Amino acid sequence: MRESAAERHDRLLALVRERGTARVSELAERLGVSPVTARRDVEVLAGRGLLDRVHGQVSWPRRQGAPGGGRPGEGLVLGLLAPSATYYFAEVIRGAHEAAARAGARLVLRISDYRPEEDRARTEGLLAAGAEGVLVAPGWRGPEDRLAYGDWLAELPVPAVLLERRAEPGSPLDGLDRVASDHAHGVLLALRHLLSLGHATPLLVARRDSPTALAVRAGYTEALGTLGLKEPRPVIDSVPAEADPEGFERAVRALHESVGSGLASAALVHNDVDAIEIVQRLAELGVRVPQDLALIAYDDEVAALADTPLTAVAPPKRQVGRHATELLVERLTEGSEEEAARRHLSLLPWLRVRDSCGARSTGGPAGSSTGGSSGGSTGGPASSI
Repeated sequence: MRESAAERHDRLLALVRERGTARVSELAERLGVSPVTARRDVEVLAGRGLLDRVHGQVSWPRRQGAPGGGRPGEGLVLGLLAPSATYYFAEVIRGAHEAAARAGARLVLRISDYRPEEDRARTEGLLAAGAEGVLVAPGWRGPEDRLAYGDWLAELPVPAVLLERRAEPGSPLDGLDRVASDHAHGVLLALRHLLSLGHATPLLVARRDSPTALAVRAGYTEALGTLGLKEPRPVIDSVPAEADPEGFERAVRALHESVGSGLASAALVHNDVDAIEIVQRLAELGVRVPQDLALIAYDDEVAALADTPLTAVAPPKRQVGRHATELLVERLTEGSEEEAARRHLSLLPWLRVRDSCGARSTGGPAGSSTGGSSGGSTGGPASSI
């Protein structure tokens, strides 16, 4: 297969990064291309600020800071690895891009498509493309992926910030900077709200196929303890309707049975899409939301668009991307990285109150209620997978 220009640029940048300085003729020989092609590539990369070019040779850029009150990350190249560019991570990426632009830095994006075995190679591609620091949201789906495809992150030769992922306490990854939504707090907000409306212990309907889903399940157990409640029944396992119609129907039937027997009158459902489809199927079975079942979704991506607008927990995804990028720029521009204390920053979700729980918001903008964040952040509207 013929090598693309982007792949050739990655190889060229890797050579210059390794050597510090190289002649264009030497790069042409090492790359196996003509001197004309090598010069053209060098001109393109120098124009992007990825290389310094002087008298027939190129060198890796030397950062001079931001003199005269310039932007702190002027000229920096930042890498971002995300498992997806849609749904949850679309907002994370948007926040990172906005923060990079404000700092004067360039953000380079690569997508793993939830294949954690490819995370390392794609991150190395970001470094070859000139990234001087990286934001990494690994494509893990569960703890087994974190154990099998995680330790390499702690060995990166550049500063790294972990996005929307948590490391095993005491593991090498636990020493990395990280910025993540506090999903346990989001679950607690939802349960407290349903209890305030007079419902008994709400049920949880949730997936198992992502770190957020697992965090929501763990947060449910934690919230029950905090609120002094007993679990009314085990968590109902949810699955995508299009991927597993029979599994989806089992989840709906379990929830229907709980409502019909009087065991439960409220539920928290992860995620938005599942919640909308569950509400539709329950209506076919004679269960009405919110009259028979008060329901809160966990995501707030499309919850407001349901026939009955869904109350939803909204993690601050855009702010996760923004704070992580600002932290990475700080690491790259302010003093010795070895002497800087690492940070684990948790941002608190909001609860956005709509019709599906049977109570409309009485204060602030329609369809929203208060929320906040730790670590000096104000949080923000977002979603989760």
